[in-house]
Amino acid sequence: MSYLFVHRERDREHLLSPGDTLESDLGIMEVPDDVEPGDVVETHLGEAFTVRGLRGPDLFEHLERTGAPMMPRDVGLVVGRTGLQSGDRVLDAGTGTGVLAAYLGRIGASVVTYERDPEFAEVARQNMADAGVADAVEVRTGDVTDELDDLGQQFDAITLDTGDAAAVVERAPDLLVPGGFVAVYSPFVEQSREAVEAAREVGLEDVESLETIQRELDVGDRGTRPSTRGVGHTGYLTFARRP
Repeated sequence: MSYLFVHRERDREHLLSPGDTLESDLGIMEVPDDVEPGDVVETHLGEAFTVRGLRGPDLFEHLERTGAPMMPRDVGLVVGRTGLQSGDRVLDAGTGTGVLAAYLGRIGASVVTYERDPEFAEVARQNMADAGVADAVEVRTGDVTDELDDLGQQFDAITLDTGDAAAVVERAPDLLVPGGFVAVYSPFVEQSREAVEAAREVGLEDVESLETIQRELDVGDRGTRPSTRGVGHTGYLTFARRP
């Protein structure tokens, strides 16, 4: 389990574990083995870092990346639309950095996640350890479509971030418990359409596809207005439910 070490005056944040050593221009800091959130740890130059427990947004900012992780706004939609909760079983594919899997593990779900790239999978395993969910999230190396006949259980939800997600959606009636959900994240609208069509063809219900767009507000002396920076688009999310 790692913690966030924050130096507010210098606007610095570091993800560190007990026993780690930080070397920076602020000095050398040895992280005690018994460190806890709320502690203050100083470098040899007297620069003080406050220890914080990790929250979801910290995972997005500080886990080691092997690609673009799912944004917190999209994670929120997945959790909100599926109602995922403690004790649920989740089949996930396209682990990547593992932000979604870590979020789900931290709300008490049991997650089996598949990552094709062995190096990415190894990074994801370390990220799960840093997030404190190694016992809740099992990272498997391989293509989930090769394993669908051998999973040996049904799931409360399936979450997919893969180019061939539609192939898994086609199997959702066999993989989900009654009332279970499938959620597909797609960077391209064509993949979203494929997921919708697959869900309809196999008789899933409540099929919907959403584009996630979010804009910040600029708050100034003259007034408040939507920010003109960035497009605010992250991707497409498709949801469906087994009857």
